[in-house]
Amino acid sequence: MNQSTLSNNFVKSSVNPWLIRLVYPLGCQLIIPFFFGRITVTGRENIPATDPVIVTPTHRSRWDALIVPYAVGRLVSGRDLRFMVMSTEMTGMQGWLIRHLGGFPVDVNRPRLDSLEHSVNILKQGEMLVIFPEGGIFRDNQVHPLKRGVARIALEVESQKPNCGIKILPISVRYTNPYPNWGTDVVVKIETPIDVSKYHQQPMKSGSAKLIHDLEIILKNLYEIQ
Repeated sequence: MNQSTLSNNFVKSSVNPWLIRLVYPLGCQLIIPFFFGRITVTGRENIPATDPVIVTPTHRSRWDALIVPYAVGRLVSGRDLRFMVMSTEMTGMQGWLIRHLGGFPVDVNRPRLDSLEHSVNILKQGEMLVIFPEGGIFRDNQVHPLKRGVARIALEVESQKPNCGIKILPISVRYTNPYPNWGTDVVVKIETPIDVSKYHQQPMKSGSAKLIHDLEIILKNLYEIQ
């Protein structure tokens, strides 16, 4: 289990081993089963056991921050998740908690270089990083255009650390109620990982465009088959 602390001049995040041992069982074994109705997760066999992974779920509710770890986190895969989080969510006690559970801030409209560098460094250490590629919460059960930064981060990791095995893990999250309440059902579908190295042979601009296009198609297909 990687419990490292990473930082640069502006961005810091860490996985507190004591806090995460408390929060994961509390969220995954008590809060989620109690609050939600039927929870269906398929495709867990697609979760990579090693190597860097960018987890790319659709974003439908703030509950996603618990549902994604429930579906692919340490109690399932044995791996801790790091989160790229909207900077507006990183204030006060909530911000402190997120930082110590592996989260760090990003301005989704104008991402700073230090946030992107922090993402690359996390992945170069072989960790799993969650990035919501749509850049915000959308409750209409449609896959919205993805931010290209996800692909650029992945390709930058492959460039700096060739043959590191970095992959992108597409995940769809869907609720029977667009504003989940007690008893809402949840469907999570985990698709086969995308091998980033296949896109690295192209120039960054065209490679990232192709990668993000393919990811968007996969996420849309996941919604169509649910």
